[in-house]
Amino acid sequence: MIKTLSYNLFKGDQYNFMALLNVKNLGYSYGNFIAVDNISFTLEKGQILGFLGPNGAGKSTTMKMLSGVQSSQQGEIMINGFNIEEQPQQAKQCIGFLPEHPPLYLELSVIEFLHFCARLNNIAKNNCQTAIEKVLNDCGLEQVQKKLIGHLSKGYQQRLGIAQAIIHQPDIIILDEPTVGLDPIQINEIRSLIKRLGKDHAIILSTHILSEVSSVCTDVQIINHGKLLYKNQLSDFEQSKTIQYHLETAQTIELDIMLSIDGVSAIVEESENNYLLTLSSADCITSIIKKLHEKEWPLILFYKKTNSLESVFIDIINHA
Repeated sequence: MIKTLSYNLFKGDQYNFMALLNVKNLGYSYGNFIAVDNISFTLEKGQILGFLGPNGAGKSTTMKMLSGVQSSQQGEIMINGFNIEEQPQQAKQCIGFLPEHPPLYLELSVIEFLHFCARLNNIAKNNCQTAIEKVLNDCGLEQVQKKLIGHLSKGYQQRLGIAQAIIHQPDIIILDEPTVGLDPIQINEIRSLIKRLGKDHAIILSTHILSEVSSVCTDVQIINHGKLLYKNQLSDFEQSKTIQYHLETAQTIELDIMLSIDGVSAIVEESENNYLLTLSSADCITSIIKKLHEKEWPLILFYKKTNSLESVFIDIINHA
């Protein structure tokens, strides 16, 4: 049950002058449909934020507003101190954006495309070669730099999509589904690249893959029906010391007898013959099984209930 978990539900942030990104009371509607509903958050250098939500939750609309592709109808977006509506050129210079479908020209070679991107981002002519060599190295594209983009694998095209997003060394990198359609090896390579980039940038990663957030991100936010419902650091899941087990029996058990077992610190009946046990140590599991057998309380299910990102996501969405 959601009430048994220690969720950090979002209450809103004040303006953070140390953050690279400040989002305050952001909103957008399509007619009577509210796509983004008064959301606020901040992002600092070194953070990799996993932006999660089911289809239609408002993720894509939020990403478009953050990247400057779409104007907001309500609220404020500050990029490294620049208001994206009032100072769009300065603000967008601090952003690198990879949409779900990378904006590539398949008839160009990798090196030609990166020269084109360098010019688009107003990189000085005498600095272009240095900037291109850096992203070729960072994204592992040196060996394919003379190949036509249309001849590259999907994995290399995704790398090139990231390269165009970071060629001007932006403070904030926004990635929308960067590993969609890739094979496991390519996914691992892109995840490693994102981790490396996270050391020198602030990154927002929108994805449907929860394992991707767990393996790459430092922070997570969950959005649903346009509302920002949850935010937390991924390290909080690892630091949780609570041990909980779900127990289901064929008949009612006596709670005080179970609570008398050394190591069982709490037991709650969630529904008929379904119980949530909180343990101070997993060493008492054998004693629990023995007690059930001794009292002839038939056991149906007994399993560990983890406060994983997946369980948090499902509970948040189901109870929203």
